[in-house]
Amino acid sequence: MTTHDPLSLGNAPLSGQENNPIGIESYALKSERFREKRQADWTALETLLNKLESKGARALSKDDLINLPRLYRSTLSSLSVARATSLDQNVTAYLENLCTRAYYKLYGTQMGLGKRIISFISKDWPEAAQRLWKDTALSAFLIFVSTLAAFYMVQADSDWFYAFVDAGLAGDRTPAASTEALRATIYDKPENADGLGIFASYLFSNNSRVAIFAFALGFAFGIPTILFMLSTGFMVGGFLGLFASRDLGFEIGGWLIIHGSTEIFAIILAGGAGLHIGRAIAFPGILSRLQSASLAGRTSALLMVGVVIMLFFAGLLEGFARQLITSDILRYVIGISLLFFWLAYLYIPRAEDKSRVK
Repeated sequence: MTTHDPLSLGNAPLSGQENNPIGIESYALKSERFREKRQADWTALETLLNKLESKGARALSKDDLINLPRLYRSTLSSLSVARATSLDQNVTAYLENLCTRAYYKLYGTQMGLGKRIISFISKDWPEAAQRLWKDTALSAFLIFVSTLAAFYMVQADSDWFYAFVDAGLAGDRTPAASTEALRATIYDKPENADGLGIFASYLFSNNSRVAIFAFALGFAFGIPTILFMLSTGFMVGGFLGLFASRDLGFEIGGWLIIHGSTEIFAIILAGGAGLHIGRAIAFPGILSRLQSASLAGRTSALLMVGVVIMLFFAGLLEGFARQLITSDILRYVIGISLLFFWLAYLYIPRAEDKSRVK
């Protein structure tokens, strides 16, 4: 990029234009002109990639095969300009995604199913989680605040329990139950151990629907997802507050954490994925809402595949481990160990892939 490039913002940083409306308008105008001038190639490349990914190379005509490398080089040039001139971050992210897809289709080797699975586990899933960390942090904050609020409100007045926890979900675990009855729900083993497999399957199916629901709600600008995260926290806090009011706080914590460190974390990730899409739709930058949602949806969808995997393990823990392990200490050890495992696996940075588009 030379100083004579008409798209260049010059040597002055954008932050210096905070009190300069003319500078900000000039920046927005350049961004808009940049998009209008080059977007036709981006759209054409995305159309060819979508066709290539869904139907294979046979779906492309001779002219398509000739145009594909040209469109890739043109889009790669746009990405270079976008990075050099500090254009809208949504545009930069969109172009990075588009160039990466084109690179692997043009120059990358096609992976078999086994390699794709390994690539997803070792790279794609953690990278998606790291890209959405801000949205995930907001999701976690919403659940934490609502859990804390419900916990103290139920301890102060047990009638709040009925406002936070659905009667069907609560079962016999209500303020009307005796302390011994509540204790029994924490430790009693099921009489028919063979039925635990069916129970675990039910839990996995139910929790997956809950997580997908939290994700899907994001398309309504993320507002329903926020409400869903709050309601989830209220429910958890209501249960914890009820048991804590009977001096069973430590015990219910172990009962919850053995599976909740995986299950609730997965729901938090699903909420983060939904919020990410909602934020992309609400604030698309200079991209269209459809383009911004499409870009956000690809990353969020990768994360949601991982969420379903986590919920599968959570179902096993809830259906088997929580029912068969009655030691409070062992429940805490398993739950906390799993929490640290998920955090380390998803958020410890990986070595940079040298094959990525620069």
